[in-house]
Parts: sequence; structure tokens; C-alpha cells
Amino acid sequence: MQIEDLYKIYLEHPGIQTDTRKIKPGDIFFALKGPNFNGNDYLQKALELGAAYAVGDEIQTETNERILIFHDSLETLQQLAKYHRLQFDIPFIAITGSNGKTTTKELVHEVLSAKYKCYTTEGNLNNHIGIPLTILKIKADAEIAVIEMGANHQKEIESYCKYALPTHGNITNIGKAHLEGFGGEEGVKKGKGELLVYLRENGGTAFINNDYPPMRELSAGIQHIITYGTSDADYIGEIKEDSELLEVSITKGADLPSIKTQLVGGYNLPNVLTAVCIGKSFGVSDDAIKAALEQYTPSNSRSQLIQKGTNKIILDAYNANPTSMKAAIENFAKMEGGNKVLVLGGMMELGDASEKEHAQIVQTIAKYDWTKVVLAGKDYQQLPDGYLHFNSSAEAAEWYRAQQFDHAQILVKGSRSMQMEKILE
Repeated sequence: MQIEDLYKIYLEHPGIQTDTRKIKPGDIFFALKGPNFNGNDYLQKALELGAAYAVGDEIQTETNERILIFHDSLETLQQLAKYHRLQFDIPFIAITGSNGKTTTKELVHEVLSAKYKCYTTEGNLNNHIGIPLTILKIKADAEIAVIEMGANHQKEIESYCKYALPTHGNITNIGKAHLEGFGGEEGVKKGKGELLVYLRENGGTAFINNDYPPMRELSAGIQHIITYGTSDADYIGEIKEDSELLEVSITKGADLPSIKTQLVGGYNLPNVLTAVCIGKSFGVSDDAIKAALEQYTPSNSRSQLIQKGTNKIILDAYNANPTSMKAAIENFAKMEGGNKVLVLGGMMELGDASEKEHAQIVQTIAKYDWTKVVLAGKDYQQLPDGYLHFNSSAEAAEWYRAQQFDHAQILVKGSRSMQMEKILE
């Protein structure tokens, strides 16, 4: 069977699943493989659960015309996504970066949805499986699409571009994330820059943060560039207020003297500027941009401001790397008020740089006065007197529940695998 034939089946059965627990009647099940599982073992089970077809890559002992065998199930999923992508002549905006890409994606989607039928990545389905699944969920009424691309090694973004075929792109920033997989900061820069290489070679448009010199360097040679930043850009903005929630003023490119967001932290300014820049570039009105950005409420442990009794909690525990951790600590330190408590988890995927990077975070913490400092994870070592250390978020949560904080400000942050949100359960 060819991809064209599979695509005809997909048009009749557009629901795609890779987990038999989520199968609905009429879906197509793709049997994927991992270190500890083999989806081919569940092909027949998928049909019994209501799947119309099941796609695998291992010959079955019993033949079934609804079990379709290809050379590689994952590659077939990606090829099917590319074939579907080729049916659209609309803008496809790819967003990647070390920090803020999911928040930026959500803000851009909110703004563009004010004018267009816009499809985007659900949650953080931003890898080699999530991106094709995202593309295959785009329906015929789509007018624009926003695709989030995550990566932890070089050539990954390049591979995504081969089936997402972005017409526009944005790199939020390049920081100390996934250093182990990328092979250091230069590797991160090269890996994230693969998006701009694709845009350069395919006549695409790049939205560039002009405040960031490496981005200007990486985007050199791209024919269509639209810039944003705090100076010397097509769209310029500044922080108007960030003592609690971020308020932004756009001083060039739009008549938006005040955007009162529901985001915590001045480090979200570039994310807001990206959304303004992209929205204006696609003709969204100033009023619609303002309304979209002001109504967006962060969720899923990303820059959430939570009021619990007399305490204000910033929950930013979806992910963490040295760049975002440092920014969160510094932003929290300058917020108005006292009685501040830090509850921070470890940062993952740093490889040989882990001990050094965690030590530098401790040095950053030591620059400020805190009521309490609580650090969780094995990578925090040789802590100053007075700092509390726990091996896991579960242990830290047990300590937290025993406290009687009153009128405190609390920052909770850590890498996804640390599950620091458990502190608040």
C-alpha cells in the first residue's frame, strides 16, 4: 500500500491514535515502538476496541485486511502527515526555542484565532510523534496553523521541517536547555537554528527578536524578516508594570499603550511581543490583539499566579533549565513584598554541566534575602546554611504541608520530571 492509498483511508477515518487506551470507534491506530513497549503487540486489540484500521511494521501470524503493515510505523505516520500538509496552501508558523515556546505558541494562537480559523499544537505535543499528530488534526477549514517544535538534539528540528513544511518561523530564544543532548550551548544554537536554515532555503518568513544578537546572526540571509524587541525593531514594546502580573506597552507598530496580561514575570515580554508582531503581520486589529492577550490565562503549571488563603504562589513547574530558572528567581526577587519562599526542583538533561549549573543557581539564590529556600533533587549539593534540601518533590511536599505560611509569596519551579506541582496538592 502507498501513502496515497493510506491517505484515502485517513480521509474516511481522520482520528489517529497511538495509545489503545484512547481509541474511539473509527480511529486508525498506529503501532509505535519504545524502549519498553511494542505497539505491534496491540494491533488486534486496537481493532477489538473499535479502530477501523491498525498500522504496524511487523508481519502478523494471522492476516486481517484491516491490519496494514508498512516498513516503519513512525515513518509512515510522518509521511501521512506530510501528505496531509501538502493539501494546504495556508501559512504554517513553526515556533521553537529553549524557553517560552509553549506560552508563545498559546499567545500567538489566541491572537490569530481572533481573525482566522487557526489550528495549533495541543499541550506540548511537540516532538517526532506529536508534530505529525498535530498536523493530522488540522481540518479542511484551516486558514492558518501554529506548530510548536521541541528538540533535545541536533538535526531534530531539521527533521520536523521535512513534514511540517513551515512557511513562517520563530525562535523564542536560545538558552541552556538539553545541554546533554545538544552537546553544549553552541549545539543548542545550531540545533534551534535549523528552523531558520529551512526558512532561508525555502523562501520563508522569520519573526526575529532583534534584542538578541545571536538571532540576528542566525537569520542572516533570510529574505523575509520581521523584527520585534525593545528597540530598533519593526514592533517595539516595553514593560509597563510587572510587580505582580505583567502589563506591556507597544510603542511602535501598533496602537497598544496598555496590555494587561495574566502572565507573571517580565521575562514574558518577548513572548507577548512575538504574538503582537505575528498578529499584526497577519492583519489582526489592535483591539483584537489586546483582547486576546488579556483574556489568555496560563495553565498547566506555566507562570500561574495562584492565591491560596493569604499566600500568593507562582507555579512555574512545567519545565526548567538554567536560563529560565535564573530569570524566574531574579524576577521573583524584585517583585514587591516580603516573606518570600523559594521551592525549587532540579534541572534535567544537563549532562556533565549539571553540577556546575546547579551550583550557579545556588549562587544566584544567595544574592537575595528569602524567608525560606527549599531545593529538591540530587543535583543540588554543598548548600549554604539555612537552605533545606530534599531528594524528591514528594519529600518537599511533606515538609511544605507541615508549614503554616501566612501572607507569603512562594515560587515553585523545576523540571517536568521533578513534578514540583505536587507541593501544592
